[in-house]
Amino acid sequence: MEARSPRELEARNYLEKHRIMELLNYLTSALLFFRPGEPREYLISILERLRISKISGVAFPFFMDNSNIAAMFEMLDSSNRGTISLTQYKEALKILGLCTADEVFKDDGHGITFEKFRCEVNKRTLEIWSAF
Repeated sequence: MEARSPRELEARNYLEKHRIMELLNYLTSALLFFRPGEPREYLISILERLRISKISGVAFPFFMDNSNIAAMFEMLDSSNRGTISLTQYKEALKILGLCTADEVFKDDGHGITFEKFRCEVNKRTLEIWSAF
């Protein structure tokens, strides 16, 4: 997405500074993961929990707990090797709304372990929520 005018550049910088696209991607992923009957009310409840957590300092409202992360990893690691490919890793993060399509990942030649996957999902989720 290349900004063409000063106004577009200003808008893009605003969205990046406040991590709005990451938040929207994350919220969309939560909707698709849980598929609530009342999607608007569900989104409002997530944002309200986020607001309360910021005010009170309590834990952020993650929608992926360790059992969900493990289930996703197991689906990706269908051969039970204990690792997934970098491509699978990036796609999983995109599906969860935790990375952009153009984000570049460095391939060290090793697969991605469950521990690395879990840590990265939790880290990126916390980064998104703490930006607000």
